[in-house]
Amino acid sequence: MWTSATAQTPQTIRFAAEEWPPFVSDALPDDGLSGAMLRAVLDRLGYTARIDYFPWKRTMELGLKDGRYAGFLAVWRTPEREKLCHFSSPVGSTLTVLAYLKDKPVRAGQLTDLRGVRIGTVGGFSNGGEFDALVRQGGLGVEEGDNDETNLRKLLARRYPAMLIERRVLRHLLTTRFTAEDRGRIAVNERLFRERTVHVCFKRTHAGLVQQRAFNDAAKGVDFGQVEKAYWRRIGEVGVAGD
Repeated sequence: MWTSATAQTPQTIRFAAEEWPPFVSDALPDDGLSGAMLRAVLDRLGYTARIDYFPWKRTMELGLKDGRYAGFLAVWRTPEREKLCHFSSPVGSTLTVLAYLKDKPVRAGQLTDLRGVRIGTVGGFSNGGEFDALVRQGGLGVEEGDNDETNLRKLLARRYPAMLIERRVLRHLLTTRFTAEDRGRIAVNERLFRERTVHVCFKRTHAGLVQQRAFNDAAKGVDFGQVEKAYWRRIGEVGVAGD
């Protein structure tokens, strides 16, 4: 499966990644949910994974150009990245949700229903084409913060009535950084955004194509839904209430 051109240690495949819990993290079992899915596939091929962590730009550079690495994860597919990667089968999925306080619900069936609602977002994050366009056009008002945890604390302090956050990141933060009382105060609307999968990016080379095809063939025999359920149980995370 893995050619000598990739300079891998026998039976161990190296990948680059940026910390992005709970999907990929050195602090979590099996390097996070996407790491667990990656390992489940490689196990069927008789290999183990080693994930090394770097800032995002360095992650991409090493994953695409360094012969020690087969690629990098976890990454969304975009038209620009299709030119750089042979993408694996999904190793996780993401969904942006609208989080709000249960005692002051924010009802919305579509994004335009949020006109007049100040929404917490993370600076520099894209929240999908429709939402970003509405913000640029002045149709939606946002308050940018440094990160998801800061925004969540602002929501709990009633600094604004709602915020955007990836649902699994929210689950992880509520479990690891907040109290049970705080968790009980948060509800989410999961119907406003489409789910996006994340993938392993294998190099866009012949060797990378061989690796991607072998990976994807092996992935057909993995029940990723069961892997995910077992993973959440393993790390003790809980959900949050929806509409």
